[in-house]
Amino acid sequence: MILAVTMNPSVDISYSLLEFKLNDVNRVSRASKTAGGKGLNVARVISQMGESVMATGVLGGTVGDYIVKVLDNDLILHQFLRIEQESRNCIAILHEGKQTEILESGPALSNDEESSFLALFENLLIGVSLVTISGSLPKGLPADFYSELINRAAQKGVPVILDSSGDSLKQTLLNSQKPFAIKPNQTELIHLLGLKEDGPKIDWRRALKHELLNGIEWVILSMGSEGAYIKHREDMYHLTIPPIRAVNPVGSGDSTVAGFAVAVSRKETVENTMKLAMAAGVLNAMEAETGHVNIKNIETYMDLIHVRHID
Repeated sequence: MILAVTMNPSVDISYSLLEFKLNDVNRVSRASKTAGGKGLNVARVISQMGESVMATGVLGGTVGDYIVKVLDNDLILHQFLRIEQESRNCIAILHEGKQTEILESGPALSNDEESSFLALFENLLIGVSLVTISGSLPKGLPADFYSELINRAAQKGVPVILDSSGDSLKQTLLNSQKPFAIKPNQTELIHLLGLKEDGPKIDWRRALKHELLNGIEWVILSMGSEGAYIKHREDMYHLTIPPIRAVNPVGSGDSTVAGFAVAVSRKETVENTMKLAMAAGVLNAMEAETGHVNIKNIETYMDLIHVRHID
């Protein structure tokens, strides 16, 4: 069983417009509404790939009720800490080849709610082989909250895959107990390591050898259509992906995490682990719905991903 943590879940609403007009009425040609948040995308793709998964986090209000309904319809197991405050909505407006997002911040958790979730998390660790933690922290939780989750998972011998950014990621890497894997994108790694975006071309291989990343077994640097650089222990790899017609790239990083988690759970080889992770991300980009993959095409796209071992 894989445990997928989403501390700040949402209902993701997507509006498709031919043209986005400011200070005017916009009539939507296509709308979609689903249970969102990075960790719920991860849980959905893990489930689609045929692995057992349990979703957890914090939910509240009628928005939380809707998320539970969607997860039930998708036959995804879940056990959330329920709070009185309302969970958030996140709106994406797709227009003229662009995407404009309006994101609510979500609830602010109290100290008691923090303690209650930690107790729930400890109970859920019993019987799971792997944990994924994805996305932002809700207000009220300290920046080192994910470090605390990783510490408690380590005490039970459960590895953690972390996909976060900013202070929550940095605090985790400063902690003595490291996550098993992280998956930053280029922008997140630049900010994490204090690199200069406007300076000379960044040597990503050198960046992945930064001392802040020491002690992490897997570092997956996702680079969109350019593939990925992946560091596994002391080995470095460059992965390239086939050209595709991207329909909706939102959630591709979450699908990459899901594919990686499934591969680790299945004890795949190093090469197949990387290929399965990347194939899941590619397939998500080819689907209209965020956090969905066509599993029938997994092996086909794994074969199309090129892995090169580099110094």
